[in-house]
Amino acid sequence: MGYRPDELDRKLIVATQGGLPLSPMPYADIAAQLGIDEAEVLKRMQNLLDNGVIRRIGVVPNHYTLGYTFNGMTVWDVADDVIDQLGQQVGNLPFVSHCYRRPRHLPDWSYNLFAMVHGKTRAEVDEQISVIRALLGEACRQSDVLFSQRILKKTGLRLQL
Repeated sequence: MGYRPDELDRKLIVATQGGLPLSPMPYADIAAQLGIDEAEVLKRMQNLLDNGVIRRIGVVPNHYTLGYTFNGMTVWDVADDVIDQLGQQVGNLPFVSHCYRRPRHLPDWSYNLFAMVHGKTRAEVDEQISVIRALLGEACRQSDVLFSQRILKKTGLRLQL
């Protein structure tokens, strides 16, 4: 059936699901909160990652606060036989914050590759889109960009004890 988190794992998830403490030693702070040592927090977090209970630990920046006011989700209609290879290359570009493949919803939505780009000017984002377009080449049949107008609250599933 797979890995099943125990009571302490659940407490650790609840303690961290809203974000890590903004301190020089966030894992030590969580350990103190839970009454365990920092090494146990780190071991359990790694175990939760390894077993797919949590997918990642990462920063969720507010791009607007950082000055990146032009944020565009680029969407691409890429040939299925090369999308995995090309999608990996797009995702490795330094200006792409996330990139993923999604199913098409024909006839209304033919796009199957999504890549989020961020810039301080429209010209900067347009240049980034040109780089992606050149990388995809003839494998891309069409594309579009959807610019965000405001930041949305970014949260996932939340557990409660």
